[in-house]
Amino acid sequence: MIPLRDENPVGSTPYINFTLIGLCVLTFLWQLSLGEAGGERIVYAFGMIPSVLLRDAQLPPEIGAVPPLLSLLTSMFLHGGFMHLAGNMLYLWIFGDNIEEAMGHGNYLLFYLICGVVAALSQAYPHPNSEIPMIGASGAISGVLGAYLMLFPHTRILTLVPLGFFSRLMHVKAVWVLLLWFAIQIFSNLAGGGGGVALSAHIGGFIAGAALVGIFKHRSVPFGFSGR
Repeated sequence: MIPLRDENPVGSTPYINFTLIGLCVLTFLWQLSLGEAGGERIVYAFGMIPSVLLRDAQLPPEIGAVPPLLSLLTSMFLHGGFMHLAGNMLYLWIFGDNIEEAMGHGNYLLFYLICGVVAALSQAYPHPNSEIPMIGASGAISGVLGAYLMLFPHTRILTLVPLGFFSRLMHVKAVWVLLLWFAIQIFSNLAGGGGGVALSAHIGGFIAGAALVGIFKHRSVPFGFSGR
């Protein structure tokens, strides 16, 4: 299922969400401007590499990498291709504005970054010797999805549902869209799949978002499952 939009209007401008999307897009354009070789160097310089973070592995000095701990943040704004970027930004556009309104601008930014860090560590610790850079906003966005599940499970999501050779537009409750997404991450991870996708980061980010939303949301915003 591919979510296209939610029926959950906001009453304030999601400045932080717009800024995060803008930074990811601008960073991707910067990557493209450097060409293939330059773009690859940026991925190693600013991506999170588990062996560098956890095993004190060293990158060639000419790469000019950021400190390993800082890579937990910089890696969130890099993407490996247009589809990688587009998919992440679609999810952030749909679900992020409501979470920002529920938390407030400052809390939302802090929440987003914390979820991204937890997601990166969730990917690094199971593979501490990996030399493959982890990049992308999907770990942090997974935290946003976890928060959305807790706050707005009954919101209807306009979803594109593939049915063999055909597809159909359907309105599906967020609880089913998000739980199905989460189940796919778990089963794919257990099956050893993913094709380079940081599935452990998705799982860790989602759990972090669901667990932390109560700390960051406004007290006046109820949990979506209460009273149901």
